[in-house]
Amino acid sequence: MSEKLDLNEIRKEITSLDKELLILFAKRRALTLNVAKSKVQQVRPIRDQQREQALLIRLIKQGKELGLDAHYVTSVFQSIIEDSVLNQQAYLQTLANPSIKTPTVSVAFLGDKGSYSYLASHRYFSRRAEKIIESGCQNFSDILQQVESGQVDYGMLPIENTSSGSINQVYDLLQHTNLFIVGEITQPIEHCLLTAMNTNLDKIKTIYAHGQPFSQCSNFLDKQNDIRIEYCDSTADAMVRVSEQQDETIAVIGSEEGGQLYQLQALEKSIANQNENHSRFILVAREAIGVAEQIPAKTAIILSTGQKAGALVECLLVLKEKGINMCKLESRPIQGRPWEEMFYIDVEANLKSFALQEAINEITEHTNFIKVLGCYPIEHISPTSVPSSDI
Repeated sequence: MSEKLDLNEIRKEITSLDKELLILFAKRRALTLNVAKSKVQQVRPIRDQQREQALLIRLIKQGKELGLDAHYVTSVFQSIIEDSVLNQQAYLQTLANPSIKTPTVSVAFLGDKGSYSYLASHRYFSRRAEKIIESGCQNFSDILQQVESGQVDYGMLPIENTSSGSINQVYDLLQHTNLFIVGEITQPIEHCLLTAMNTNLDKIKTIYAHGQPFSQCSNFLDKQNDIRIEYCDSTADAMVRVSEQQDETIAVIGSEEGGQLYQLQALEKSIANQNENHSRFILVAREAIGVAEQIPAKTAIILSTGQKAGALVECLLVLKEKGINMCKLESRPIQGRPWEEMFYIDVEANLKSFALQEAINEITEHTNFIKVLGCYPIEHISPTSVPSSDI
């Protein structure tokens, strides 16, 4: 006869182990910060991907000996490595910008609690500030105005999405601001159909949505019959409306995490056109920042070449000759100057680097306007890969 298992005792043991794991994670994080401190005197890159790969291979082997799946071990430690890199970057940035004190920060973002901009703001500052003073705005212009007037320290703006592309309104506004881009973050966008009551999909008659989520979920919406779409200024505004009405015939497109703040539940999950759906946000401030040499950086530039044949090509060739990778090129019309374009260029380079300084000087000769919008750390941490033979 098999031994009777006590479920409560098993759960107690798991809870105890979880606490021990958290303590070990905290100790490991503290050690990685010491690694960052050692790199202050000897200027070395934050990441050593050869070492990371060797670490993962060793851990996979040790995990297999303990009966753990290789993909499970890889996933867990890729997250640990990402956390380590981001914390080291945040530490080095505090040294590079000693005048910026951030125990408390104020941030303006689109919508209210629960919006994707709200989630991105909290995620960005989770390792940078102890307290966030929130300022929800109804539109992008209000965000920029609050930062420029000094009402808040920072503004969080969505700039592009993997499904619906660039957010042109933000690019148009950047032409006319004196603010600087000081950071970025990529936020996973996991659209769900949220309701305030237990209901069925065939009962839904009205869906509230912001324009961006609507376009990103068009395939799902096209399959629904006799459903009316109500557009809202933000996803948070849409969730507030559904929460207040308590009606089984209405729903909202938003994140499950954001919906929980309004006691909404997911009726349908993963309704976006693309499974891998991410939005990149930029953080703007009144003052530019410096980026520590050890940290991979991006620099954002806007320029206008006028109606000169081949001028843009000449600018891009300068970047190529200097070995500078361009990771984003966007063009937007210049208001009041028909057929002329303003070009936004993101490059993977530190503004302090000699190569980029030379490139900007040479590019200036081919433009009638050029401005650096900001230099900031690259926030996206690509997972270290492991050869399939080692998995």
